[in-house]
Amino acid sequence: MTTAILRTTDHWWVKTPTGAARIETTATTTGQLLADRDPIAAAASDTDTVPVESLDLLSPVTAPCRVVAQMTNYASHVSDAGMNPATVPLTFFRKSSASITGPFADIVKPSHVRLLDYEVEIGLVIGRDIPVGTAITEADLADVIAGLVVTNDVSARDIQLPQTQFYEGKSYPTFTPVGPQLVLLSAEELKRFGDLRLQLRVNGQLRQDMHVAGDMLYSPVQALQSLTRFQALSAGDLILTGTPVGTALSAPPKLIEIIGSLLPPELKWKAFFKRQAGNPKYLAAGDVVQAGIATDDGAIDLGTQVNTVRYR
Repeated sequence: MTTAILRTTDHWWVKTPTGAARIETTATTTGQLLADRDPIAAAASDTDTVPVESLDLLSPVTAPCRVVAQMTNYASHVSDAGMNPATVPLTFFRKSSASITGPFADIVKPSHVRLLDYEVEIGLVIGRDIPVGTAITEADLADVIAGLVVTNDVSARDIQLPQTQFYEGKSYPTFTPVGPQLVLLSAEELKRFGDLRLQLRVNGQLRQDMHVAGDMLYSPVQALQSLTRFQALSAGDLILTGTPVGTALSAPPKLIEIIGSLLPPELKWKAFFKRQAGNPKYLAAGDVVQAGIATDDGAIDLGTQVNTVRYR
């Protein structure tokens, strides 16, 4: 059975059938909490609980930490972006951990951003320090991945695309909602990773809905094998694993793409963003974004985050 970890300003909690039980720990970071799991196990059997609904939940992943994200990792999203899934390499980008926010906090759009997009993603939370050069196999996954979280890789497309790099456009404060819970998984439960379904709704309208199996291009073990060739990881680090089709951003029709490629960069982007400005799928002030991830049978449920968009 999975173990769901919750976090508030002053305490860590375990979600139980009767509510939330407080974890007796001095840990202030996710990494510290994962280093000694005995208090977690003790709290899981505690009958002294409070209603989960009474808690003001924060992200169960604390900052600072590394936030590393896989690019274009679902075939449906790759195709929608006008690329060939068979030729897309395994690549990564970084986000500032200052972008991490709570599962029910506002998503705040900076005043200069025009095209605000969403991407529901499964987050892998690293369970122990992993030095550069560590060899990782499927058998090691439960040792290196402590658990999973719901994340939303919020993106300022009009900043991201012209810069041809993702750091700024995906790193503004509140651009990585995480939670509501960190779900710790056993080795057997991790084998059901492919059964997870990602869903995202905007104002109740379903925008993204996809199972991992059959659509994800590079698995968690492949991602970790690639990362550890050049990157050390620490307990509490967060790896975002990509998003399926359904984001506001979509590739333009081929003819328009060809015409655009003939224009100088300044004119090309001006024409592109003028066209995108008419796309009603981009997030507007007051929009409510719901992102949830679970298996269809509910055996693994990462919960649902609900964030309201606010303009600065």
